Amino acid sequence: GTVHWMFDRGLLSLTDDFNILCSRQLNADVSHLLVPDRVARVPAAAHLRPHPHYLAWHRDNVFKH
Repeated sequence: GTVHWMFDRGLLSLTDDFNILCSRQLNADVSHLLVPDRVARVPAAAHLRPHPHYLAWHRDNVFKH
């Protein structure tokens, strides 16, 4: 839930190839909450993965660089 909350508030986002982006506005080290390679685990089936259009929207409109 914590990682989802950070995504919703723009503290985390994803690249089109599902690398996890961390905002400079994070006040604490959250590496212990993330997978070591910082690549989100997504479904094998492409149609179940987040669509690049919506990931780009999130990065442009929600993510706090």
